[in-house]
Amino acid sequence: MSKLPDEAFRDTIGTIDEEGNRKFIFPKKPSGKFYDYRKWVSYFLLIVLVANPFVKINGNQFMMFNILERRFNIFGFPFWPQDFYLFVLFMIVGVVFVILFTVIFGRIFCGWICPQTIFLEMVFRRIEYWIEGDRGAQIRLEKQDWNAEKIRKKGLKWTLFLIISFFIANVFLAYLISSDKLLLMIEEGPANHISTLVSLLIFTGVFYFIFAWFREQVCIIACPYGRLQGVLLDDKSINVAYDFVRGEKEAGRAKFNKQEDRASTGKGDCIDCKQCVNVCPTGIDIRNGTQMECVNCTACIDECDTIMENVGLPKGLIRYASEEEIEKNTSFKFTPRMKGYSAVLFILTGILIGLLFLRTDVEATILRLPGQLFQHKGDNISNIYTFKIINKTNNDFDDIHFKLVGIKGTLKVVGKQALKVPKQGMSGGTLFVEINNNVLDSDKTKLKIEVYNGKEKIETSTTSFLSPRSFD
Repeated sequence: MSKLPDEAFRDTIGTIDEEGNRKFIFPKKPSGKFYDYRKWVSYFLLIVLVANPFVKINGNQFMMFNILERRFNIFGFPFWPQDFYLFVLFMIVGVVFVILFTVIFGRIFCGWICPQTIFLEMVFRRIEYWIEGDRGAQIRLEKQDWNAEKIRKKGLKWTLFLIISFFIANVFLAYLISSDKLLLMIEEGPANHISTLVSLLIFTGVFYFIFAWFREQVCIIACPYGRLQGVLLDDKSINVAYDFVRGEKEAGRAKFNKQEDRASTGKGDCIDCKQCVNVCPTGIDIRNGTQMECVNCTACIDECDTIMENVGLPKGLIRYASEEEIEKNTSFKFTPRMKGYSAVLFILTGILIGLLFLRTDVEATILRLPGQLFQHKGDNISNIYTFKIINKTNNDFDDIHFKLVGIKGTLKVVGKQALKVPKQGMSGGTLFVEINNNVLDSDKTKLKIEVYNGKEKIETSTTSFLSPRSFD
């Protein structure tokens, strides 16, 4: 009969041995209802992840995070450096949503949606199972000498890992520099794009290191989201949890004996088969309670349900549940903390939607030239301005001109009267505004200047006009 575990597990992690060396985990190949659901979700998300940078909406890449040029596309909406506040707000809304989701559902994002988990569990581990076999076969292969079989299997696995890492690096690069630039590099050859090639090789090495060696330690050691669990989770959060009330009972865990009436012995439903431990991709024992390493992948749920079915005991010994539900047999409640996060999320989302509607595809900024006041030109007063026009669309502006509205005066652009602004680009210059002194009734007059592309008004900008009346 097994005793309840002590707290020693909290001072160690399953990927490091007592000497501090890397300890590789060989999880059993999972199977069951939740694993089948996860496969379909993962394959769908993999398609989305790969297709995102190559899908375009109104000429804009669906998802792009060009950090060097400070240009971002989210769901087809382009964000320029001038829109950075929107991008930051977008990220804050995402963080608050993840926090709320975690408070309610625990770390389910890690097990079902996170790209790291999807690639590791649904791509690389499945290749590993295909080449090396299940848990037992992998352990035996790891322990055996480097003979022809081991060299062949390991060599094939690592070669496939490298090829897939190279593919992932290409997709990742498409998110960063745009798919157009990536395809241009492929068409023109790597020799003409050395910097892009170097970046591609670096990313390939990073992904190969992560999926061939570092693996689940990303979730355990590197990912800050896992560390946040200690702050975000409480006894009301829904997690993959072991029902210790039912599993332990008065007499604790015990091996299964089909000859006895287990209910009359006071033994818990947990038969201590340790299959939940063997199948865990991070090497923990879910029976020790909520742990930082748990990614809520549900592999232990499927495995335990299979064992319970085989021994004739009710399923659900490990299931999605809160600690309060297990201990007190209460139903889920939407707590004040959840309501608070929901209110913050609702407010931020409302602000973001409002700002997105107010955002324009063209920005025109007209400012007085610093250090200049005004000039007398007979009866007219002249002010000099600099202007900058940002074109966020995918159409070229070939005939940009300005109109002064609301007051009689003349506006002259230095250089050519017709300006051009390329798509996804900007243009600037200098202009003069002359107004008769008799129509000015203040030393500082607000001007409204309309910006046109041909006959279409694309933007309206306001600025100030100085005159000498304050010096009378």
